[in-house]
Amino acid sequence: MKTLRSLRPALLLLTQLGVLACAARWGLGLDVPEPGPLLLAAAAPALLIALWALFGARRAPYRARGAARIAFLVLWCAAGVAAALAAGETGDAIGLAVWTAVAAALTEGERRPEPAAAPAR
Repeated sequence: MKTLRSLRPALLLLTQLGVLACAARWGLGLDVPEPGPLLLAAAAPALLIALWALFGARRAPYRARGAARIAFLVLWCAAGVAAALAAGETGDAIGLAVWTAVAAALTEGERRPEPAAAPAR
């Protein structure tokens, strides 16, 4: 179990990078006038990063907890799978879905301690 705990950050990072890469690939694949694909390839991952920063990050100001966190994580990863499917990358979508499920299963039950509150001044 100790090994899985140490691998959890790497598994989460790889999952996040996969979701962001699929979102960028979706933007690049759209048939819109230039510079549309480049803008969408930057905007789609930026939106996902902003959502993660607000609700998913360890020190997010509105961090989802409990069932809401699980729902957020599932929907956030599903956005990457949907983006891959929309880009016509079925293999990437299946791969990301399987990777996410395996990473979640490997780290299921692992709890990270909450960040310590800043001392009052």
